[in-house]
Amino acid sequence: TGVRLQAEKALVEFTNSPDCLSKCQLLLERGSSSYSQLLAATCLSKLVSRTSNPLPLEHRIDIRNYVLNYLATRPKLAEFVTQALIQLYSRITKLGWFDCQKDDYVFRNVIADVTRFLQDSVEHCIIGVTILSQLTNEINQADTSHPLTKHRKIASSFRDSSLFDIFTLSCNLLKQASGKNLNLNDESQHGLLMQLLKLSHNCLNYDFIGTSTDESSDDLCTVQIPTSWRSAFLDSSTLQLFFDLYHSIPPSLSPLVLSCLVQIASVRRSLFNNAERAKFLSHLVDGVKRILENPQSLSDPNNYHEFCRLLARLKSNYQLGELVKVENYPEVIRLIANFTVTSLQHWEFAPNSVHYLLSLWQRLAASVPYVKATEPHLLETYTPEVTKAYITSRLESVCIILRDGLEDPLDDAGLVQQQLDQLSTIGRCEYEKTCALLVQLFDQSAQTYQELLQSTNSSTIDITVQEGRLTWLVYIIGAVIGGRVSFASTDEQDAMDGELVCRVLQLMNLTDSRLAQAGNERLELAMLSFFEQFRKIYIGDQVQKSSKLYRRLSEVLGLNDETMVLSVFIGKIITNLKYWGQCEPITSKTLQLLNDLSIGYPLPSVRKLVKLSAVQFMLNNHTSEHFSFLGVNNQSNLSDMRCRTTFYTALGRLLMVDLGEDEDQFEQFMLPLTAAFEAVAQMFSTNTFNEQEAKRTLVGLVRDLRGIAFAFNAKTSFMMLFDWIYPAYMPILQRAIELWYHVPACTTPVLKLMAELVHNRSQRLQFDVSSPNGILLFRETSKMITTYGNRILTIGEVPKDQVYSVKLKGVSVCFSMLKAVLSGNYVNFGVFRLYGDDALDNALQTFIKLLLSIPHSDLLDYPKLSQSFYSLLEVLTQDHMNFIASLEPHVVMYILSSISEGLTALDTMVCTGCCSSLDHIVTYLFKQLSRSTKKRPAAMATDDRFLHIMQQHPEMIQQYFADLRNSIVNSQPPEKQQAMHLCFENLMEGIERNLLTKNRDRFTQNLSVFRREVNDSMKNSSYGVNSNDMMS
Repeated sequence: TGVRLQAEKALVEFTNSPDCLSKCQLLLERGSSSYSQLLAATCLSKLVSRTSNPLPLEHRIDIRNYVLNYLATRPKLAEFVTQALIQLYSRITKLGWFDCQKDDYVFRNVIADVTRFLQDSVEHCIIGVTILSQLTNEINQADTSHPLTKHRKIASSFRDSSLFDIFTLSCNLLKQASGKNLNLNDESQHGLLMQLLKLSHNCLNYDFIGTSTDESSDDLCTVQIPTSWRSAFLDSSTLQLFFDLYHSIPPSLSPLVLSCLVQIASVRRSLFNNAERAKFLSHLVDGVKRILENPQSLSDPNNYHEFCRLLARLKSNYQLGELVKVENYPEVIRLIANFTVTSLQHWEFAPNSVHYLLSLWQRLAASVPYVKATEPHLLETYTPEVTKAYITSRLESVCIILRDGLEDPLDDAGLVQQQLDQLSTIGRCEYEKTCALLVQLFDQSAQTYQELLQSTNSSTIDITVQEGRLTWLVYIIGAVIGGRVSFASTDEQDAMDGELVCRVLQLMNLTDSRLAQAGNERLELAMLSFFEQFRKIYIGDQVQKSSKLYRRLSEVLGLNDETMVLSVFIGKIITNLKYWGQCEPITSKTLQLLNDLSIGYPLPSVRKLVKLSAVQFMLNNHTSEHFSFLGVNNQSNLSDMRCRTTFYTALGRLLMVDLGEDEDQFEQFMLPLTAAFEAVAQMFSTNTFNEQEAKRTLVGLVRDLRGIAFAFNAKTSFMMLFDWIYPAYMPILQRAIELWYHVPACTTPVLKLMAELVHNRSQRLQFDVSSPNGILLFRETSKMITTYGNRILTIGEVPKDQVYSVKLKGVSVCFSMLKAVLSGNYVNFGVFRLYGDDALDNALQTFIKLLLSIPHSDLLDYPKLSQSFYSLLEVLTQDHMNFIASLEPHVVMYILSSISEGLTALDTMVCTGCCSSLDHIVTYLFKQLSRSTKKRPAAMATDDRFLHIMQQHPEMIQQYFADLRNSIVNSQPPEKQQAMHLCFENLMEGIERNLLTKNRDRFTQNLSVFRREVNDSMKNSSYGVNSNDMMS
């Protein structure tokens, strides 16, 4: 790595040297090695891309011409050198798109530059097509070094002036190529065809209107083709060209053809009228039918994947009512159904493509109630086949996966959940068939499973296979129950749901009875998924208690009402916490279910829950003896205790239902936590104590307390908690921060607890007029921030990959804590200075020290840190401007530049925070300056350096505004400068010199008019790129 660092340093020096340009030219002319040519090309790319000290226009034109000549005279360069040179050409063209020389846009004659390549040998042709392809790609991609507005302006201009010509050219060349009998064994001809297809794909994949910022999302299914391209899509030969190519070229190239077809199939609906769309769809469906009738190429996984995407687009972009009117619809839907069934049966082949097929059927099934067409959609025939294929293929896969030791798809929870969400809609179509199939398969597996358990000589592998099959069935039953749509379901369907639920609950009783000997983690997770779906659909006030489901549960299991069903839920939760306490996935899912039950209802239902003996048992026995995950065992990691917060949040909510003002009940509930605090206090009081045990006890305790503090959002209950913790146990938290400030696994939970305690959620922190508790609470907060802040700054240099976890995370929580206490409205901060108490000053000074230790880039790179910092800054500028104004100039500059950078952040919360902070600062300055001209005697002398600087340089803001105005006006074409000048004049029309709300509103209106007029002016002008950056 030392050699590498030296080499990188030498490269940087080479790029920055004044004669870099001539050296690069020499390397290209005389360099014998491909790597020296590559070095020259990449260095030139860096030179033309730099924003500071850019190259003059003449130099860039020379480089562009030189590169084109170099490529034309050396068609057989190493591929990576050609690629780097084309990249250089693309970069120059993009960045110089608006550059003029003698009223000519010198970098825009792209097609003319390439034409000479296309009229030469195949090698030259490949270079020409690659140039266009790379250029389209380059212009389509925003880069971080230039403003997004500039990128969009270039991309829009390129779209309007050149892109359609490039697309037409690529289609014409493809037509010529498909017309000739290409010898595709010839590598160069194969390469040319590949580059042509890439070019077509780049044109169709262009971000036409600046919407697709996220490349990875496949949901943005609409391609926003400009209206000027209509002719290409109304002409069926374009679509036909790609379908013909698919059948005539080798499988290695056909995925590219299918990618183009996916984009063509996704053209925005509004490009056509109804008749044109029907015709276009008819050609598209014919093409799909032809591929399905000749499926040989689909054995290639890439082809298969792209074809599945193409099928999904048929429904995402067209309505079922339009599809059924296509001439060959019955035949096509039969072929698609057969293709889907075959695909699902071969589950091991291309598993990532199944998503697209299921999404097609999900959308088709969801449309059935809305289809108005008289033509039959035939989905009642084919959808059950798809459902059956999915279910049976998953069950059949279990045995094969175990036999061959393959990766189990059930381990990929995200993928399974996605497929189940899709199946929930598909399975509800012709639900009787789905239910009958599930009941039959479930009974079969459950019976076999029971027989195996009762038999003495059954093999473990057989039991595991049945458990695997039952796991899939429980997941699928949960999914189809979750697919119930209230307006479309009937009593018969609810009765069928009842049949399924009874079976799962009977299976649960069987597996729970065996937990003392053995359990299956995957099956338990499936049960929890089932319970979650069941809770969403059938528990709560929105469900009619007369539902046929409850009648069935009553007949089979004796569960007569919702209360009894809730007791089954709570029983399962307690069983899981008892037997699976050491299994993190099950514990956290179980606790999430408990949390959802405690929150997800109108109050009467929660009261039902609290009356259950099992819930009372939890409220009275929340100790490690009954719930092993609450234990302080030395095996688990400190961060594994997160689930305790969820547990205590749920318990806190349940406790609050009947707590009222009953302090005895509260004390009783808190006994285990009191004992834990006393144990830690005891350890701290001796000089020698088991540090690991103390850390574990404390971290568990503060996580528990944070859960309770979060749940107690009413004044009476929260005050009980406050009186319990303060002043008795606060010193223990402070001591923990002093001892373990360098161990984030300990400090972060303590700091988060404190941040929760000072958060005035739902106005719960309201102290009596005679109570000093608000001020005392702030003192404790200040002490903790100061203790942590001063100590964390002593730990020295932290490696970049650990800086967030070791330092910035704790700092971020401190910022949140300070923001919560400053904006909580329960402390009068004026009294601190009045009575010489330095608590406020210490907290604010620590904030400044911590802030100055963080580079600007980190403030924006870590989202949680930037949100906590900017929201704190907003509160400080609003209420504590005197403090900010008294800071050293370099600190004020740091804060102002952090606001300046925050204004361009992608997070809207950060942007709006910065705008508010700036508003508060400027308002303060304006008021102070106005006041200083009135010559009133100062009530209290303040050290206002900020104001002092402004009084010495009053021209700073006015000068900046004047310079900005002049640069924008001068960047306009001469005939528009007067109009632009007038826009600025009108900006202050009718504005008085005060900050009254009426005046501010008038200025806001003027600004909206200003923005509209300037934007209109920009649209009609191709100058002024830089000025448009301002308008973002």
